[in-house]
Amino acid sequence: MTYLLNIAYLLAAVAISPFLVWRSLRTGKYRAGWSAKLLGNVPHREGNQPCAWLHAVSVGEVNLLSNVVQRLQQSRPDMQIVISTTTATGMQLARTRFPEHTVFYCPLDFSWAVRRAFRRIRPDVLVLSELELWPNLIAITRQKGAEVVVINARLSERSFRGYRRFASLLRPTFRRLSLVLAQDETYARRFLQLGVDPSRVRVTGSIKFDGARTDRHAPEVVALRKLSAASKEQIVWIAGSTQAPEERIALDIYRRLADRFPQLRLILVPRHPERFKAVADQVVGAGLKLRRRSELQTPAESWPGDTVLLVDTVGELGCWWGLSDIAFVGGSMGSRGGQNMLEPAGFGAAVSFGPNTRNFRDIVAQLLAADAATVVRDRGALEQFVVNCVEDPAARRQQGRRAQVLVVGGQGAIDRTIAAVEQLLPAASPSSSRQAA
Repeated sequence: MTYLLNIAYLLAAVAISPFLVWRSLRTGKYRAGWSAKLLGNVPHREGNQPCAWLHAVSVGEVNLLSNVVQRLQQSRPDMQIVISTTTATGMQLARTRFPEHTVFYCPLDFSWAVRRAFRRIRPDVLVLSELELWPNLIAITRQKGAEVVVINARLSERSFRGYRRFASLLRPTFRRLSLVLAQDETYARRFLQLGVDPSRVRVTGSIKFDGARTDRHAPEVVALRKLSAASKEQIVWIAGSTQAPEERIALDIYRRLADRFPQLRLILVPRHPERFKAVADQVVGAGLKLRRRSELQTPAESWPGDTVLLVDTVGELGCWWGLSDIAFVGGSMGSRGGQNMLEPAGFGAAVSFGPNTRNFRDIVAQLLAADAATVVRDRGALEQFVVNCVEDPAARRQQGRRAQVLVVGGQGAIDRTIAAVEQLLPAASPSSSRQAA
Protein backbone atom coordinates (compact mmCIF):
# COMPACT_ATOMS: atom_id res chain seq x y z
CA MET A 1 0.00 0.00 0.00
CA THR A 2 2.83 2.40 0.89
CA TYR A 3 4.51 2.01 -2.50
CA LEU A 4 1.24 2.42 -4.35
CA LEU A 5 0.60 5.63 -2.45
CA ASN A 6 4.08 6.91 -3.28
CA ILE A 7 3.48 6.25 -6.97
CA ALA A 8 0.09 7.93 -6.86
CA TYR A 9 1.55 10.96 -5.09
CA LEU A 10 4.39 11.22 -7.62
CA LEU A 11 1.99 11.09 -10.54
CA ALA A 12 -0.18 13.75 -8.91
CA ALA A 13 2.89 15.91 -8.25
CA VAL A 14 3.96 15.72 -11.89
CA ALA A 15 0.44 16.59 -13.03
CA ILE A 16 0.09 19.70 -10.87
CA SER A 17 3.72 20.91 -11.03
CA PRO A 18 3.08 23.33 -13.95
CA PHE A 19 0.30 24.96 -11.95
CA LEU A 20 2.49 25.21 -8.85
CA VAL A 21 5.32 26.78 -10.84
CA TRP A 22 2.92 29.27 -12.41
CA ARG A 23 1.42 30.17 -9.03
CA SER A 24 4.87 30.46 -7.49
CA LEU A 25 6.04 32.88 -10.17
CA ARG A 26 2.84 34.89 -10.01
CA THR A 27 2.23 35.07 -6.26
CA GLY A 28 5.40 33.92 -4.55
CA LYS A 29 3.58 30.99 -2.94
CA TYR A 30 4.91 27.42 -2.74
CA ARG A 31 8.56 28.49 -2.73
CA ALA A 32 9.60 27.62 0.82
CA GLY A 33 10.04 24.41 2.75
CA TRP A 34 10.56 21.92 -0.06
CA SER A 35 13.47 20.16 1.64
CA ALA A 36 11.21 19.40 4.60
CA LYS A 37 8.18 18.62 2.45
CA LEU A 38 9.83 16.30 -0.08
CA LEU A 39 12.73 14.85 1.92
CA GLY A 40 11.63 15.15 5.53
CA ASN A 41 14.56 17.41 6.43
CA VAL A 42 12.92 18.90 9.50
CA PRO A 43 14.97 20.12 12.49
CA HIS A 44 16.53 17.49 14.76
CA ARG A 45 14.93 17.44 18.19
CA GLU A 46 17.49 17.60 20.96
CA GLY A 47 17.06 15.70 24.20
CA ASN A 48 14.97 12.69 25.20
CA GLN A 49 12.02 14.30 26.94
CA PRO A 50 8.50 13.22 26.02
CA CYS A 51 7.42 14.96 22.84
CA ALA A 52 4.12 16.01 21.27
CA TRP A 53 4.08 16.84 17.56
CA LEU A 54 1.17 19.18 16.82
CA HIS A 55 0.14 19.71 13.21
CA ALA A 56 -1.86 22.69 11.92
CA VAL A 57 -2.59 23.11 8.22
CA SER A 58 -2.79 26.89 7.99
CA VAL A 59 -3.64 30.08 9.87
CA GLY A 60 -6.98 28.93 11.28
CA GLU A 61 -5.54 25.74 12.74
CA VAL A 62 -2.47 27.57 14.09
CA ASN A 63 -4.78 29.93 15.96
CA LEU A 64 -6.70 26.92 17.24
CA LEU A 65 -3.51 25.41 18.67
CA SER A 66 -2.59 28.45 20.73
CA ASN A 67 -4.68 27.36 23.72
CA VAL A 68 -3.64 23.74 23.27
CA VAL A 69 0.07 24.55 23.38
CA GLN A 70 -0.36 26.81 26.39
CA ARG A 71 -2.35 24.25 28.35
CA LEU A 72 0.00 21.37 27.49
CA GLN A 73 2.95 23.42 28.67
CA GLN A 74 1.19 24.14 31.94
CA SER A 75 0.21 20.53 32.61
CA ARG A 76 3.39 18.90 31.29
CA PRO A 77 6.36 21.25 31.66
CA ASP A 78 8.68 18.26 31.12
CA MET A 79 7.39 17.73 27.57
CA GLN A 80 8.75 19.17 24.35
CA ILE A 81 6.22 20.51 21.86
CA VAL A 82 6.96 20.86 18.15
CA ILE A 83 4.58 22.37 15.62
CA SER A 84 4.27 21.70 11.90
CA THR A 85 2.20 23.50 9.31
CA THR A 86 1.54 23.22 5.60
CA THR A 87 1.17 26.74 4.21
CA ALA A 88 3.52 29.73 4.12
CA THR A 89 1.01 31.91 5.97
CA GLY A 90 0.57 29.20 8.59
CA MET A 91 4.35 29.00 9.00
CA GLN A 92 4.66 32.77 9.37
CA LEU A 93 2.01 32.87 12.07
CA ALA A 94 3.30 29.76 13.87
CA ARG A 95 6.79 31.24 14.14
CA THR A 96 5.28 34.38 15.61
CA ARG A 97 2.94 32.58 18.00
CA PHE A 98 5.37 29.88 19.15
CA PRO A 99 8.87 31.42 19.10
CA GLU A 100 10.11 29.13 21.88
CA HIS A 101 9.10 25.95 20.03
CA THR A 102 10.46 24.18 16.97
CA VAL A 103 8.26 25.02 13.97
CA PHE A 104 8.64 23.37 10.57
CA TYR A 105 6.85 22.45 7.36
CA CYS A 106 5.10 19.10 7.59
CA PRO A 107 6.49 16.53 5.15
CA LEU A 108 4.28 15.51 2.29
CA ASP A 109 2.88 12.00 2.57
CA PHE A 110 5.78 10.29 0.78
CA SER A 111 6.95 7.42 2.97
CA TRP A 112 10.65 8.40 2.82
CA ALA A 113 9.91 11.99 3.87
CA VAL A 114 7.66 10.92 6.74
CA ARG A 115 10.17 8.35 8.02
CA ARG A 116 13.04 10.83 8.03
CA ALA A 117 10.93 13.49 9.75
CA PHE A 118 9.86 10.95 12.36
CA ARG A 119 13.46 9.92 13.05
CA ARG A 120 14.37 13.55 13.61
CA ILE A 121 11.38 14.48 15.78
CA ARG A 122 10.84 11.18 17.67
CA PRO A 123 7.38 12.13 18.98
CA ASP A 124 5.35 10.17 21.50
CA VAL A 125 2.09 11.52 20.12
CA LEU A 126 1.04 13.16 16.85
CA VAL A 127 -1.83 15.61 17.33
CA LEU A 128 -3.78 16.50 14.18
CA SER A 129 -6.01 19.55 14.25
CA GLU A 130 -9.55 18.91 12.93
CA LEU A 131 -8.50 16.32 10.31
CA GLU A 132 -5.45 15.81 8.14
CA LEU A 133 -5.88 12.33 6.75
CA TRP A 134 -2.48 11.28 5.35
CA PRO A 135 -2.25 7.46 5.26
CA ASN A 136 1.55 7.18 5.29
CA LEU A 137 1.96 9.74 8.07
CA ILE A 138 -0.58 7.96 10.25
CA ALA A 139 0.65 4.45 9.44
CA ILE A 140 4.33 5.23 10.08
CA THR A 141 3.53 7.07 13.29
CA ARG A 142 1.72 4.02 14.60
CA GLN A 143 4.43 1.64 13.34
CA LYS A 144 6.98 3.61 15.39
CA GLY A 145 4.88 3.16 18.52
CA ALA A 146 3.52 6.71 18.77
CA GLU A 147 -0.14 7.64 19.17
CA VAL A 148 -2.24 9.63 16.68
CA VAL A 149 -4.93 11.94 18.04
CA VAL A 150 -7.36 14.09 16.07
CA ILE A 151 -8.48 17.04 18.19
CA ASN A 152 -11.43 19.30 17.48
CA ALA A 153 -12.32 16.66 14.93
CA ARG A 154 -14.81 17.54 12.24
CA LEU A 155 -15.91 15.74 9.11
CA SER A 156 -18.22 17.69 6.82
CA GLU A 157 -20.95 15.94 4.87
CA ARG A 158 -19.02 16.56 1.66
CA SER A 159 -15.77 15.10 3.04
CA PHE A 160 -17.65 12.19 4.56
CA ARG A 161 -19.19 11.29 1.20
CA GLY A 162 -15.78 11.52 -0.45
CA TYR A 163 -14.08 9.28 2.11
CA ARG A 164 -16.95 6.81 1.98
CA ARG A 165 -16.40 6.32 -1.77
CA PHE A 166 -12.94 4.96 -0.94
CA ALA A 167 -13.92 3.31 2.33
CA SER A 168 -12.21 0.01 1.58
CA LEU A 169 -8.90 1.77 0.97
CA LEU A 170 -9.13 4.29 3.79
CA ARG A 171 -10.65 2.12 6.51
CA PRO A 172 -7.21 0.88 7.71
CA THR A 173 -6.11 4.50 8.14
CA PHE A 174 -9.16 5.38 10.24
CA ARG A 175 -8.64 2.23 12.31
CA ARG A 176 -5.10 3.34 13.15
CA LEU A 177 -6.28 6.53 14.86
CA SER A 178 -5.63 6.26 18.57
CA LEU A 179 -8.22 8.82 19.59
CA VAL A 180 -10.75 11.07 17.86
CA LEU A 181 -12.04 14.01 19.91
CA ALA A 182 -15.07 15.13 17.92
CA GLN A 183 -16.77 18.51 18.05
CA ASP A 184 -20.27 17.00 18.17
CA GLU A 185 -22.28 13.80 17.88
CA THR A 186 -22.77 14.12 14.11
CA TYR A 187 -19.04 14.23 13.43
CA ALA A 188 -18.47 11.39 15.89
CA ARG A 189 -20.95 9.14 14.04
CA ARG A 190 -19.22 9.83 10.73
CA PHE A 191 -15.85 8.78 12.11
CA LEU A 192 -17.40 5.61 13.47
CA GLN A 193 -18.95 4.80 10.10
CA LEU A 194 -15.55 5.15 8.46
CA GLY A 195 -13.99 2.57 10.73
CA VAL A 196 -12.68 4.22 13.89
CA ASP A 197 -12.98 1.95 16.93
CA PRO A 198 -15.96 3.12 19.05
CA SER A 199 -13.81 3.06 22.18
CA ARG A 200 -11.57 5.68 20.59
CA VAL A 201 -14.18 8.29 19.72
CA ARG A 202 -15.29 10.93 22.22
CA VAL A 203 -17.35 14.09 21.92
CA THR A 204 -15.45 16.94 23.58
CA GLY A 205 -16.97 20.02 21.92
CA SER A 206 -15.31 22.69 19.82
CA ILE A 207 -12.07 24.29 20.96
CA LYS A 208 -13.00 27.25 18.79
CA PHE A 209 -15.33 28.38 21.58
CA ASP A 210 -12.41 28.37 24.02
CA GLY A 211 -10.20 30.21 21.55
CA ALA A 212 -12.67 33.06 21.11
CA ARG A 213 -11.70 36.18 23.04
CA THR A 214 -14.43 38.01 24.93
CA ASP A 215 -12.71 41.00 26.58
CA ARG A 216 -12.81 44.25 24.61
CA HIS A 217 -10.59 45.79 27.27
CA ALA A 218 -7.75 43.32 26.71
CA PRO A 219 -4.42 45.13 26.21
CA GLU A 220 -4.05 43.92 22.62
CA VAL A 221 -7.49 45.20 21.68
CA VAL A 222 -7.00 48.53 23.44
CA ALA A 223 -3.68 48.97 21.64
CA LEU A 224 -5.32 48.46 18.25
CA ARG A 225 -8.10 50.89 19.10
CA LYS A 226 -5.52 53.54 19.96
CA LEU A 227 -3.49 52.72 16.86
CA SER A 228 -6.47 53.14 14.56
CA ALA A 229 -7.86 56.19 16.42
CA ALA A 230 -11.30 54.53 16.61
CA SER A 231 -13.44 56.61 18.97
CA LYS A 232 -16.41 55.57 21.08
CA GLU A 233 -18.69 57.69 18.91
CA GLN A 234 -17.75 55.80 15.78
CA ILE A 235 -19.41 52.56 14.66
CA VAL A 236 -16.80 50.14 13.39
CA TRP A 237 -17.76 47.68 10.69
CA ILE A 238 -15.20 44.94 10.04
CA ALA A 239 -15.33 42.70 6.99
CA GLY A 240 -12.85 39.99 7.94
CA SER A 241 -11.40 36.84 6.36
CA THR A 242 -12.75 38.08 3.05
CA GLN A 243 -12.23 36.77 -0.45
CA ALA A 244 -13.22 38.20 -3.84
CA PRO A 245 -15.75 39.73 -4.44
CA GLU A 246 -16.57 40.39 -0.78
CA GLU A 247 -14.19 43.34 -0.40
CA ARG A 248 -15.71 45.07 -3.42
CA ILE A 249 -19.21 44.48 -2.06
CA ALA A 250 -18.24 45.97 1.32
CA LEU A 251 -16.59 48.98 -0.34
CA ASP A 252 -19.62 49.66 -2.53
CA ILE A 253 -21.91 49.52 0.48
CA TYR A 254 -19.64 51.71 2.58
CA ARG A 255 -19.31 54.31 -0.16
CA ARG A 256 -23.11 54.57 -0.42
CA LEU A 257 -23.63 54.77 3.35
CA ALA A 258 -20.71 56.98 4.39
CA ASP A 259 -22.50 60.30 3.88
CA ARG A 260 -25.74 59.02 5.39
CA PHE A 261 -23.95 57.66 8.48
CA PRO A 262 -20.83 59.79 9.08
CA GLN A 263 -20.01 57.82 12.25
CA LEU A 264 -19.57 54.54 10.30
CA ARG A 265 -16.02 53.26 9.70
CA LEU A 266 -14.85 50.26 7.65
CA ILE A 267 -11.98 47.84 8.27
CA LEU A 268 -11.12 45.25 5.60
CA VAL A 269 -9.15 42.12 6.49
CA PRO A 270 -8.59 39.90 3.42
CA ARG A 271 -8.06 36.21 4.06
CA HIS A 272 -4.96 35.79 1.88
CA PRO A 273 -1.87 38.03 2.05
CA GLU A 274 -1.23 37.81 -1.69
CA ARG A 275 -4.46 39.78 -2.21
CA PHE A 276 -3.49 42.74 -0.01
CA LYS A 277 -2.29 44.83 -2.95
CA ALA A 278 -5.34 44.07 -5.07
CA VAL A 279 -7.67 45.06 -2.23
CA ALA A 280 -5.67 48.24 -1.62
CA ASP A 281 -6.14 49.13 -5.29
CA GLN A 282 -9.88 48.49 -4.93
CA VAL A 283 -10.09 50.93 -2.02
CA VAL A 284 -8.38 53.67 -4.02
CA GLY A 285 -10.40 52.77 -7.11
CA ALA A 286 -13.60 53.26 -5.11
CA GLY A 287 -12.60 56.88 -4.48
CA LEU A 288 -11.77 56.28 -0.81
CA LYS A 289 -8.60 57.01 1.10
CA LEU A 290 -6.48 54.04 2.13
CA ARG A 291 -4.78 53.44 5.45
CA ARG A 292 -2.63 50.31 5.76
CA ARG A 293 -2.18 48.56 9.08
CA SER A 294 1.44 47.78 8.18
CA GLU A 295 2.17 51.51 7.99
CA LEU A 296 0.60 52.31 11.38
CA GLN A 297 3.65 52.34 13.64
CA THR A 298 2.29 55.04 15.96
CA PRO A 299 -1.32 55.89 16.84
CA ALA A 300 -3.18 57.82 14.18
CA GLU A 301 -4.37 61.31 15.15
CA SER A 302 -7.87 60.69 13.81
CA TRP A 303 -9.89 58.42 11.55
CA PRO A 304 -11.70 60.42 8.87
CA GLY A 305 -14.92 59.02 7.43
CA ASP A 306 -13.52 58.72 3.91
CA THR A 307 -10.65 56.47 5.02
CA VAL A 308 -10.77 52.66 4.92
CA LEU A 309 -8.37 50.73 7.11
CA LEU A 310 -6.82 47.72 5.38
CA VAL A 311 -5.33 45.17 7.77
CA ASP A 312 -2.45 43.88 5.64
CA THR A 313 -0.82 41.80 8.37
CA VAL A 314 -1.23 38.15 9.32
CA GLY A 315 -2.56 36.80 12.60
CA GLU A 316 -4.15 39.95 14.07
CA LEU A 317 -7.77 39.53 13.03
CA GLY A 318 -8.67 37.81 16.30
CA CYS A 319 -7.87 41.05 18.15
CA TRP A 320 -9.24 43.44 15.52
CA TRP A 321 -12.67 41.86 15.98
CA GLY A 322 -12.60 43.43 19.44
CA LEU A 323 -13.14 46.83 17.79
CA SER A 324 -16.12 45.72 15.74
CA ASP A 325 -19.65 46.86 16.39
CA ILE A 326 -20.76 45.24 13.13
CA ALA A 327 -19.07 42.16 11.69
CA PHE A 328 -19.21 40.46 8.34
CA VAL A 329 -17.35 37.13 8.30
CA GLY A 330 -16.04 36.45 4.81
CA GLY A 331 -15.49 33.36 2.74
CA SER A 332 -19.26 32.98 2.89
CA MET A 333 -20.47 34.60 -0.32
CA GLY A 334 -18.19 32.54 -2.53
CA SER A 335 -17.22 28.88 -2.57
CA ARG A 336 -14.88 28.71 0.42
CA GLY A 337 -17.52 27.62 2.93
CA GLY A 338 -17.11 30.34 5.54
CA GLN A 339 -14.62 31.32 8.23
CA ASN A 340 -14.65 31.39 12.00
CA MET A 341 -17.59 33.51 13.12
CA LEU A 342 -17.06 32.76 16.82
CA GLU A 343 -14.29 35.35 17.05
CA PRO A 344 -16.51 38.42 16.51
CA ALA A 345 -19.35 36.67 18.37
CA GLY A 346 -17.13 36.33 21.43
CA PHE A 347 -16.61 40.09 21.50
CA GLY A 348 -20.34 40.69 21.30
CA ALA A 349 -20.40 42.17 17.81
CA ALA A 350 -23.49 42.01 15.62
CA VAL A 351 -22.37 39.15 13.39
CA SER A 352 -23.35 38.51 9.78
CA PHE A 353 -22.15 36.11 7.10
CA GLY A 354 -23.20 34.91 3.67
CA PRO A 355 -25.16 31.75 2.85
CA ASN A 356 -22.19 29.47 2.12
CA THR A 357 -20.95 28.39 5.54
CA ARG A 358 -20.69 24.60 5.17
CA ASN A 359 -17.35 24.51 7.05
CA PHE A 360 -19.05 25.89 10.17
CA ARG A 361 -22.49 24.36 9.77
CA ASP A 362 -22.83 23.31 13.40
CA ILE A 363 -21.68 26.65 14.78
CA VAL A 364 -23.94 28.56 12.38
CA ALA A 365 -26.89 26.44 13.49
CA GLN A 366 -26.22 27.32 17.13
CA LEU A 367 -25.84 31.02 16.41
CA LEU A 368 -29.03 31.19 14.36
CA ALA A 369 -31.00 29.16 16.92
CA ALA A 370 -29.99 31.70 19.56
CA ASP A 371 -30.87 34.65 17.27
CA ALA A 372 -27.22 35.64 17.65
CA ALA A 373 -26.25 36.11 13.98
CA THR A 374 -27.74 37.13 10.64
CA VAL A 375 -27.38 35.43 7.26
CA VAL A 376 -27.01 37.98 4.44
CA ARG A 377 -27.64 36.23 1.15
CA ASP A 378 -26.53 38.99 -1.19
CA ARG A 379 -25.23 42.54 -1.47
CA GLY A 380 -28.62 44.08 -0.75
CA ALA A 381 -29.14 42.01 2.39
CA LEU A 382 -25.70 42.94 3.72
CA GLU A 383 -26.36 46.63 3.14
CA GLN A 384 -29.70 46.40 4.93
CA PHE A 385 -28.04 44.60 7.84
CA VAL A 386 -25.49 47.39 8.22
CA VAL A 387 -28.21 50.03 7.99
CA ASN A 388 -30.30 48.27 10.66
CA CYS A 389 -27.29 48.00 12.96
CA VAL A 390 -26.51 51.70 12.68
CA GLU A 391 -30.11 52.89 12.99
CA ASP A 392 -31.04 50.58 15.87
CA PRO A 393 -28.06 50.39 18.23
CA ALA A 394 -30.13 48.72 20.96
CA ALA A 395 -31.03 45.78 18.68
CA ARG A 396 -27.43 45.61 17.49
CA ARG A 397 -26.14 45.33 21.05
CA GLN A 398 -28.79 42.76 21.99
CA GLN A 399 -27.77 40.49 19.13
CA GLY A 400 -24.15 40.90 20.15
CA ARG A 401 -24.91 40.00 23.77
CA ARG A 402 -26.75 36.86 22.68
CA ALA A 403 -23.72 35.86 20.62
CA GLN A 404 -21.32 36.45 23.48
CA VAL A 405 -23.46 34.45 25.90
CA LEU A 406 -23.50 31.54 23.45
CA VAL A 407 -19.72 31.60 23.08
CA VAL A 408 -19.05 31.72 26.81
CA GLY A 409 -21.53 28.91 27.41
CA GLY A 410 -19.82 26.71 24.83
CA GLN A 411 -16.39 26.91 26.40
CA GLY A 412 -14.77 23.98 28.19
CA ALA A 413 -13.72 21.78 25.27
CA ILE A 414 -10.07 22.64 25.86
CA ASP A 415 -10.20 21.07 29.36
CA ARG A 416 -11.65 17.83 28.00
CA THR A 417 -9.19 17.79 25.11
CA ILE A 418 -6.07 18.27 27.21
CA ALA A 419 -7.22 15.64 29.71
CA ALA A 420 -7.72 13.11 26.89
CA VAL A 421 -4.38 13.85 25.21
CA GLU A 422 -2.52 13.59 28.51
CA GLN A 423 -3.76 10.01 28.94
CA LEU A 424 -1.76 9.01 25.86
CA LEU A 425 1.48 10.67 26.93
CA PRO A 426 4.30 8.92 28.80
CA ALA A 427 4.09 9.40 32.54
CA ALA A 428 5.80 12.50 33.85
CA SER A 429 8.87 12.00 35.98
CA PRO A 430 8.47 12.68 39.74
CA SER A 431 10.66 15.79 39.45
CA SER A 432 8.57 17.27 36.66
CA SER A 433 5.38 16.44 38.54
CA ARG A 434 6.64 18.40 41.54
CA GLN A 435 7.57 21.28 39.25
CA ALA A 436 4.08 21.31 37.70
CA ALA A 437 2.50 21.31 41.14
